[in-house]
Amino acid sequence: MVSKRSTLPDTVEALKEIAHRYEVENNILREQVRLLRAQLFGRKTEKMRSVQDSNQALLFDEAEAYSSDEEAVKDEIEIKGHTRKKRGRKPLPADLPRVDVIHDLKEEEKVCACGCMKSRIGEEVSEQLDIIPAKIRVIRNIRYKYVCKRCEGVEAEEPAVKIAPAPKQMIPKSIATSGLLAHVLTAKFVDALPFYRQEKQFARLGVEIPRSTMCGWAMKVAERSMPLLEFLRSDILSGPLINIDETTTQVMQEPGRSNTTRSYMWVFRGGDPEAPALVYQYHPTRSGSVASDFLKGYQGYVQTDGYSGYDFLDHKPGVIHVGCWVHVRRNFVDIVKSTPKGKSLKGKKSRAEEALEYIRRIYAIEKSANLQQLSYEAIYEERQKNAKPILEEFHAWLITKSAKTPPQGLLGKAVSYTLNQWERLIKYLDDGRLRPDNNSVENAIRPFVVGRKNWLFSGRPEGASASSTLYSLIETAKANDLEPYLYLRYLFEKLPHAESDNDYIALLPYKIEKADLLIYDNNRVD
Repeated sequence: MVSKRSTLPDTVEALKEIAHRYEVENNILREQVRLLRAQLFGRKTEKMRSVQDSNQALLFDEAEAYSSDEEAVKDEIEIKGHTRKKRGRKPLPADLPRVDVIHDLKEEEKVCACGCMKSRIGEEVSEQLDIIPAKIRVIRNIRYKYVCKRCEGVEAEEPAVKIAPAPKQMIPKSIATSGLLAHVLTAKFVDALPFYRQEKQFARLGVEIPRSTMCGWAMKVAERSMPLLEFLRSDILSGPLINIDETTTQVMQEPGRSNTTRSYMWVFRGGDPEAPALVYQYHPTRSGSVASDFLKGYQGYVQTDGYSGYDFLDHKPGVIHVGCWVHVRRNFVDIVKSTPKGKSLKGKKSRAEEALEYIRRIYAIEKSANLQQLSYEAIYEERQKNAKPILEEFHAWLITKSAKTPPQGLLGKAVSYTLNQWERLIKYLDDGRLRPDNNSVENAIRPFVVGRKNWLFSGRPEGASASSTLYSLIETAKANDLEPYLYLRYLFEKLPHAESDNDYIALLPYKIEKADLLIYDNNRVD
């Protein structure tokens, strides 16, 4: 056996060079392992904690510390020297119906020891929350028939017997009312409750509705709702900004593809900033051609993450490509998470923490502008005055660190990513309507990701396409502050009567006032 030692150089300097190279490689691998462990077992939030927050919580006081958090309301009590917060139960909503249950003393307890009757001087009221389980009922559509006795049995221009027309339904000849359809689809696409679990819930209520039936309902409803998608897409393309993101999904029975192949759900968000529209699209590919096809004819801002599939936007005439600061921040947060515990820098911030401080200062300006409810023009001026100098300083810092940091390490990759995205990242300075990040569309795609964890995959491409249509309507409703169930019920009752473009446009979520929807629901005859 030939010893490896014989292949090593003889000079000390050469050996030092080899040792240094292995040390750098070893540090990078250790860093990657720490990051992986943090991702698997650490806190999922990207919020950075202060030194005080990082201390371990008290083990045996956990119940006292957290049991009442959801019910707590903080009333300030002024005490000489300081202000402390009083915890108490949140009041129950005033609009909920109340049922009074009287608790009185027994008659003999109302007699005083002196023999006189005690007088009632007041009462003490406490409230509890009760719930009535869902009830299922049957709507009987009774259609009267009429006949002309004189014309019965005689040839005439019209039939002798006439019957009242059947009411228009979302799914003709189906047992599902608009209320049942809205309930089933809200449970799945808002509450992430798969059809097979809903099937068990209906069985407990004494009704058999197979999951296959509910799946068929979803696909038929999505098909009837397709005209609305074209108007949503048209409003998104009206600008001034389109946010784009995508996530993986599993779809069975795709032609020419195995069931383990990844597919993608794309999300496009845009239109009037005060009345946004969202369109979900299922595609078997993550290719940039999906975004390119959607954006045909569009001119304006497009905001994305740093995925290479969006690089074509930098060369598309009339399009201004805007980057995302959250993705930049996430890279530096990962570095902090992968830092060995107990590593001391003698009170100094690490390089990753320095970068996060720059980003924190940028977002502090945005937060201040939001609190002041500044106009778009005022936000632009504020950014030019305060944010631009910070960004210039941060850019110089990045260039300095890039020359001194190994490119294979987490810090090197984070610095390199930020510099490569820089021209896109600073574009938000140019328009007060823009945000520094792509969070609006990432928040919209999160409900799909949560649901995906429950139902795992779509049975076929048609089901994935139907899901994309329903998510488009529901998430647009949520973005416009409409309660999803109420909107879907309203939509499913009105959509069968829509005939013209104006009829369909009137049913878009941002064309419906929240107050009008509540009035409609209160006046609905049950």
